[in-house]
Amino acid sequence: MILQEKVHSVLKQAKTIVFGQDELLESIVAALVCEGHLLIEGLPGLGKTLSVSVMSKICDLQFQRIQFTPDLLPSDLIGTMMYNQQKQEFSTKFGPIFTQLVLADEINRSPAKVQAALLEAMAEKQVTIGDKTHKLPTPFVVLATQNPIEQEGTYNLPEAQLDRFMMKISVDYPDFEAEKSVLSLKSNHFDLKAIITQADLMSLKEKVEMTYVDEKIKDMIIRIVHATRPGNKYFLKKYEGALVAGASPRASIWLYKIAKFKAFMDGKDYVSPEHILSIVPSVLGHRVIASYEAQIDKLNTKNLVVSIAASVI
Repeated sequence: MILQEKVHSVLKQAKTIVFGQDELLESIVAALVCEGHLLIEGLPGLGKTLSVSVMSKICDLQFQRIQFTPDLLPSDLIGTMMYNQQKQEFSTKFGPIFTQLVLADEINRSPAKVQAALLEAMAEKQVTIGDKTHKLPTPFVVLATQNPIEQEGTYNLPEAQLDRFMMKISVDYPDFEAEKSVLSLKSNHFDLKAIITQADLMSLKEKVEMTYVDEKIKDMIIRIVHATRPGNKYFLKKYEGALVAGASPRASIWLYKIAKFKAFMDGKDYVSPEHILSIVPSVLGHRVIASYEAQIDKLNTKNLVVSIAASVI
């Protein structure tokens, strides 16, 4: 129970600086506890970078912000081999990815080579420099941001990389009162003290993993994911032509893990259907691939997966 109180106090302190982005802050905590990666989509100036910076300080984690640009090279991200003339030998110069919390700012601005280098780090929690493989520190979490409207000079993230992200969170404008609170924010508020340690995060992870999940809930998770796949027996005919491909088994894993975290945050020791349904849009929305016709009709995949989930429960 003390751990749960600590998490709530982390969120409470973060909300004194980041206004109107409660879902984003809770998702960052979920990413740290479940050791997953987060894709944050939103317009400039909505507090995406600030949220990550604040959470890294409160959780006492090493933090690096990497600005992704079209001329970024994989070596700028992971590091390179440097030749020392005095010693006449090569030494490894580690890149900014060797940290615990990586903010990949405007990830869709980087070319495929850089995204591939990041993919290895996200998938394997390790990087290869020269002929040596180096383990990344733990926890290692990538929080990537992208701008939803600016398409000039951007590269769409490939489906394989999108699937690596635990959740995709859409950040919207704050409401009237939240934006008014921003005006009176003083710079000395940013002098934050760590509330939870890395040992606390490990304990949290163990506590969350102990949350009970009934067999019927597991069946429900698999049924929801299967219902997104065209040709599957759970796929409904009314959605034919809307989707080209459904969610991968990773979606099932993350629905299972994050639902446990949600139950823990609610003070429950078991997962309920409500916990599953609350995370369906952010876990499945970016994993299903809409057909060309659906894209022309501006079909919202998040709304679609919610309808699919509701119809198979």
